[in-house]
Amino acid sequence: MIKKIYSTIFLLSILVLSVNAQNRASWMKDAKWGVMLHYSAAILASENKLDKDSINFDKWNYLVDNFDCEGLAKQLSDVGAGYLVITIRHVGGFFMAPNSMYEHYMGQAPSISSNRDLIVDLHHALDQYGIKLITYVSSKFRFNPEEVKAFAWDRDDPRKAEMYLRWQEVIREFSMRWGDKVSGWWIDGCYTPNTHFRHPDIPNFASMAAAARAGNPNGIVAFNPGVFPRVMSLTPYEDYTAGEINDPSSIRWKFNEDGMIDGNQIQILSYLGKTWGKGDPRFTAEQVIKHSLDVNEKGGAVTWDVPPLRNGTISDDFMKQLGKIGDALGTNKK
Repeated sequence: MIKKIYSTIFLLSILVLSVNAQNRASWMKDAKWGVMLHYSAAILASENKLDKDSINFDKWNYLVDNFDCEGLAKQLSDVGAGYLVITIRHVGGFFMAPNSMYEHYMGQAPSISSNRDLIVDLHHALDQYGIKLITYVSSKFRFNPEEVKAFAWDRDDPRKAEMYLRWQEVIREFSMRWGDKVSGWWIDGCYTPNTHFRHPDIPNFASMAAAARAGNPNGIVAFNPGVFPRVMSLTPYEDYTAGEINDPSSIRWKFNEDGMIDGNQIQILSYLGKTWGKGDPRFTAEQVIKHSLDVNEKGGAVTWDVPPLRNGTISDDFMKQLGKIGDALGTNKK
């Protein structure tokens, strides 16, 4: 029944959503660069030298309730960032917005969805400065025991088809609620595309993209295959390259022209800290500027991940580097 219902939704939407004829992601080239935040209990605990299990659901709600959307938006505006990428949920942690479809499948299991819809509030704060919002979601997640059952994770099914169909319903609900408040999606975990997504029947890349764009047909989508030094597009159903790179100096450019690779906008994503969401700055200001200019000179956008403070804002050390990027790329408004 689920597959039949989802097939109907998919077929109705695919005529509009499957082709990137208008280059939905062209605005990224104009924006030049953005910032990413991995805001999760595990990362906040690590950065504050806490046991990750010490951040329970009540404490998570307290953190989300006290996330300073206006303060973060002002910081991003000051340095001239054009967009923010933020995790809806990272790894096996909590959500930063409620989702009734997730709760439906989980039944009586304890909720992990925050009371506050942080994405809506972030949009309102960012929109005052013309900063766009992109949400990070995984194509799958590290299941806790309750989720294994609720999302029908079948060890014997190599496609994990039922799991993906149910998870796409969760994504679709988020998209329908947020509409054009969310300008795009960065979908992680697409590490085995042939097994899980390259199929004529759903679930596949097309149905996942349709779920993400359900509330905003102009929403841009990227599917992340993992870390690869050569920038590439994974599927025609995405609009920009996921571009995950650990070492920005190792990027290999091939088959790119005027900011595009294989029909999709170039976007590179890396981190300024020791690793994703953690640590002190690992680059000098000169290195950060060079890496950013190199991507922009190819017509691409560059996204820098920085560690978040407890209230969602960015520390002075990283703000200094972000300010240098904005100066070098000509977007700094101060």
